[in-house]
Amino acid sequence: MKILVVDDEMDVRMLFEQRFRREIRSGEFTFSFAYSGEEALTFLRDHPSEVVLILSDINMPGMSGLELLRHVKSDPLPPPPPRVMMLTAYGDEATHQQALQLGADDFLTKPVDFATLRDKLHAIENT
Repeated sequence: MKILVVDDEMDVRMLFEQRFRREIRSGEFTFSFAYSGEEALTFLRDHPSEVVLILSDINMPGMSGLELLRHVKSDPLPPPPPRVMMLTAYGDEATHQQALQLGADDFLTKPVDFATLRDKLHAIENT
């Protein structure tokens, strides 16, 4: 399963590669990384139909994760449309509701509980 992680924090790549090294080695999960919403949109256009899931931070400079979500859900991307899971350090209900209204498929707060995330990824993979 191809997953695009979108976060302006550069160390997120190392963190995901450490936490999911077994799944990466086995080929079960493949991660790509974008460090802005704009970079994520370019990646999605350049790699049509590859990404199954987008994990996006909400608070980023430039295009926010919510703006990225709006683009992904409204712009015509080649099928199948990727699922979008939002990640944020702010677990407030208003942000959660806004993400869901814009079409987010799931929502996790930071710091990420990687055991929960792993379970969610396996559930998506098996659907």
